[in-house]
Amino acid sequence: MEPYILVVDDEPEIADLVRVYLENDGFSVTTCLTGTEALSLVAKRPPDLAVLDVMLPDISGFTLCEEIRREHHFPVIMLTARTGDADKITGLSIGADDYLTKPFNPLELLARVKAQLRRSTRYNSGERQSGEIIDFNGLVINRTTHECWLYDQPIALTPIEFDILWLLCENRGQVISAEKLFETVWGEKYLDRNNTVMVHIRRLREKMGEPSRNPRFIKTVWGVGYKVE
Repeated sequence: MEPYILVVDDEPEIADLVRVYLENDGFSVTTCLTGTEALSLVAKRPPDLAVLDVMLPDISGFTLCEEIRREHHFPVIMLTARTGDADKITGLSIGADDYLTKPFNPLELLARVKAQLRRSTRYNSGERQSGEIIDFNGLVINRTTHECWLYDQPIALTPIEFDILWLLCENRGQVISAEKLFETVWGEKYLDRNNTVMVHIRRLREKMGEPSRNPRFIKTVWGVGYKVE
């Protein structure tokens, strides 16, 4: 069955343009113009991926993303007309998986949708080698089931958060640069002033209950990268 995509944008022309490109590539697409309608649609049938505009007439795309993340972990791609970093950092901090600035090339959005769905499929199917578990200092990560526990309490991670934590733990004791993290996990070329990794590290620490000044697991090596020890 083809993947089901939800597109939320209060500009009908943009929503229809995205729908056409996605449907032409074999996706099943539903569009809506408000956050309230989007929440209703998600409750009835959670999509495989959602594309959310930041500026909506009733609630913001950020609020919509936060509401979705309370119960769901499907990939979310945010769209915004603002070119600054603030929206990007906010979106990633509340659980968005990717971010695209308007005006955008529909083919680039299509490529990002496919990349997020591939990652999500791996996450949900345990596609990687079976039986791989990392267990140390109360942290347990199962690469087969894509589950994570800290002190016997489950931690709900998005596919990207899981991949970051697994990469760091797999290379325990070694410093991994932000560039390597980004290019390994996202599969894209790292650009200067890219805050994506930093934001996801911060969110991981929050989910793990880590103090920002002296985290126990994910350490920052200033000017170099991150490591788990």
